[in-house]
Amino acid sequence: MTAAPAPQWFKSSYSGGSGTECVECAHVANGIAIRDSKNAGGPTLTVAGGAWQVWLQHLRSESR
Repeated sequence: MTAAPAPQWFKSSYSGGSGTECVECAHVANGIAIRDSKNAGGPTLTVAGGAWQVWLQHLRSESR
């Protein structure tokens, strides 16, 4: 059995520009993983892909 590849983390485009509010995301087998970039070894939150899409739609509608 082959281990799953390590997640490829990227900074969320919704993170603040000050450097103090950085959220990183990664595509994983069961959805999207989210973590605090200042605590890369800390806990992560994983949400289903469909829930992630609903969340992004909400953010986009709020930013108008």
